[in-house]
Amino acid sequence: MTQKKWLLILVSVLLVALAACGGGDSADGGPCSEVEVGEQDNGMADLKGCTLRIAVENAYNPFNFIDTDTGEGVGYDYDIFNEVCSRINCEPEYVETSWDAMVAIMGGEGGFDTFDVGADGITITDERDQFVDFSAPYIQSSQVLLVRIDEDRFTEPDEFAADPELLVGTQLGTTNYDVAVDLVGEDRIVAYDQFGTAVQSLINGEVDAVVIDNVAGQGYVGQNGDSVKITGQAVAGEELGFIFATGSPLKSAVDGALDDMKEDGKLDELFNQWFSE
Repeated sequence: MTQKKWLLILVSVLLVALAACGGGDSADGGPCSEVEVGEQDNGMADLKGCTLRIAVENAYNPFNFIDTDTGEGVGYDYDIFNEVCSRINCEPEYVETSWDAMVAIMGGEGGFDTFDVGADGITITDERDQFVDFSAPYIQSSQVLLVRIDEDRFTEPDEFAADPELLVGTQLGTTNYDVAVDLVGEDRIVAYDQFGTAVQSLINGEVDAVVIDNVAGQGYVGQNGDSVKITGQAVAGEELGFIFATGSPLKSAVDGALDDMKEDGKLDELFNQWFSE
């Protein structure tokens, strides 16, 4: 074999090796935390086919929960990130994670080792913003009282607060819990690990109301319309966002997709699908 042929073979082998390594620029199938964010011709971010790992609790209807008919995870967060990834070239992977794990990260403990973004109807607060980066708000919410369908002892939050015999249920480690403390004090609160358990306790008569986001409350009313209802005026208002590791370039990529979805009406369409009566 001539020296020229050997040289051609060597060059071919090197080109194949470089293509396989990808120079660190391509992350098809790999986690999005390892990809260098590019830009598509339409100006949207390009995540190059990477896997966007989205943490969900699967216990917060209608944001994310398990469909009892199929056994699959569904909800507003699922549909949002399916759409987000279709716009910024990524593959969504939903990682079931406890609310406690997300709270720990928002309190400065732990990290984003098993997921890239947290989605669970998370309230944007200054305290949490010290340890994570929030997406742009994707929904505005109010804190309300969820009560049994036949409740007639009170209608408004101040009427509920005025009766020391009444107990309120909510989820530990949430802003809902903080609002409940402001409303009635800690002695009248029954805390639960998940909102589904709190709502079931309400239906069973173990508590007299549940402090919950109005959008999630609507989801539980839709699921248990013969058992629960939302009553009175809002107790407090807030904005919800997704959480990222501080400084993550994925935040701007997802924000760009959310802005695009707001502009063309897709975000409103998904909201109406999950929250309209």
